[in-house]
Amino acid sequence: MSALLSVAFLVQVLRISVPYVLAALGGTFSERGGVPNIGLEGILLVGAFGFVLGAHATGSPWAGLAAGVLAGMIAASILGIAVIRLGADAIVTGVAMNLLALGATKFLLKLVWDSASNSGRVEAPAALLDGDGAVGAVLGFVSHPLVLLAAAIVAGSHLLLWRTRFGLRLRACGEHPEAAATAGVAVRRVRAAGVLLSGALAGLGGVWLAAEQHQFSDNMSGGRGYIALAALIFGRWNPLGATAACLAFGAAEALQISLQGRGTGIPTQFLQMLPYLLTIATLVGFRGGARAPAALGRPYEG
Repeated sequence: MSALLSVAFLVQVLRISVPYVLAALGGTFSERGGVPNIGLEGILLVGAFGFVLGAHATGSPWAGLAAGVLAGMIAASILGIAVIRLGADAIVTGVAMNLLALGATKFLLKLVWDSASNSGRVEAPAALLDGDGAVGAVLGFVSHPLVLLAAAIVAGSHLLLWRTRFGLRLRACGEHPEAAATAGVAVRRVRAAGVLLSGALAGLGGVWLAAEQHQFSDNMSGGRGYIALAALIFGRWNPLGATAACLAFGAAEALQISLQGRGTGIPTQFLQMLPYLLTIATLVGFRGGARAPAALGRPYEG
């Protein structure tokens, strides 16, 4: 029985962690290029809505997936234009993006489905769990196309950032944009590419949220974008480190769900605070030991 519970817990940790991982990877690319992305929360929300709207309009979950990624990129492009092109403050712009996404999705939810809370149900790319028993559940989960895609993205992100010319240029733009420009790098263009990649990955994280529930719910991102920001700081702006941090946050959330289900007598409200307490502890206790890109948040005037 304990083995079954441990397998079920592991699967739940992975399920919970996927959107955190995708959003954190997106934030890593943006911030490695020197552009803070506080708007991850809003991009997750927009990606989730884009998936449901696309799947609803076409009847194809794969078209919905493409729509969710595209929606995330559009949201990120708005942030990128404001910060990179117009020189707006990245923190204020990110907060504004989150508020805009919350209001816009609520408005469109009412417009399309005449509901202030939930959309209609749509098909997901495939069942998130297949097979009988614990082993079948695990095999079904890890072979799910979105899980395989997320795993490939983690490995690909690490290689892209540390083993390619683009990754070198992106990191140079985040560390010393003037020196990068002297070497012939188009700083604004490279930073914009990082922000767009951030939107695509965070939008895909939103797709996962909506696909798992087969619908869109108002404010369904639920603070995940902010936790993803903490994870990328904890992971030192490194794709593998950010992924490990997201798994830790996912484990904390899975633990609080498990403890609630077992009736431990601990107040539910306290258990629900566990992931957010871990986030605060990470930001307070670890921030001083993590060196951010030197030009993070500094506009490039060239």
